[in-house]
Amino acid sequence: MEKRSLGARALVFPTPVIIVGTYDANGRPNGMPATWGGVCCSDPPSIAVSIRADNYSYDNIKLHGCFTASIPSERYMVETHYMGLASGRDNNKFESLSLTPSRAEYVNAPLVEEFPVSIECRLSQTIELGSHTQFIGVVLDVKADIAVLDTQGEPDIALIKPLVFDPAKRRYFGLGAPLSKASALSRRMD
Repeated sequence: MEKRSLGARALVFPTPVIIVGTYDANGRPNGMPATWGGVCCSDPPSIAVSIRADNYSYDNIKLHGCFTASIPSERYMVETHYMGLASGRDNNKFESLSLTPSRAEYVNAPLVEEFPVSIECRLSQTIELGSHTQFIGVVLDVKADIAVLDTQGEPDIALIKPLVFDPAKRRYFGLGAPLSKASALSRRMD
C-alpha cells in the first residue's frame, strides 16, 4: 500500500472528547471540550488534557489545582460543540445550555450532571509543550450513571456512547459495534 507524507501534524484517530470542568475565581462553573487528552498513567491512575493558555479553563486549573473530565454521550454533541465556541469569560455555558453543574466530591470543580461519566482529578504535573500546556491529573474518583453500567457494575462503552473527534476534518463521530473481545483474539494467537 502506497503512503503519502502529510507532514508533521497532530493526527491520531480518533481523539476522545473530554469536557474539562473548572470553577473560576468567583466560583462560576465552566466547561470546555478538550480533544487533546486521555489516559497517561495506570499507577497512579492519571489522565492528561492539553489546553492553550488563552483558554479560560487554563487559569482556572492553575488557580484551584484540579479539574474534572466529563465524558459526553453522542446525545450531547451540539452542547459539546457550543462549549468549545463560547468562552467562559463571557457567559455561563451551563446556564446557556441548560446543563447542570454538580459539585465534585473530591475536588473543587464541577461535573456535568447530564454526561454519563465524570472523573475527578487533582493536578499533579503541568508541562509546557509549546502551543499547549499539558495538565496531568491524578484520578481521585470516577462517577458513572447507573444506566451505563453492565451487570458487573463496570462502565459499558456501548451504553455510554461517547463522542470522538476527527482532528483532520474536525468532525464528531460515535462508535460502532464491538469487533471482538481482546481475550478472544489472544486465544486465536496461541
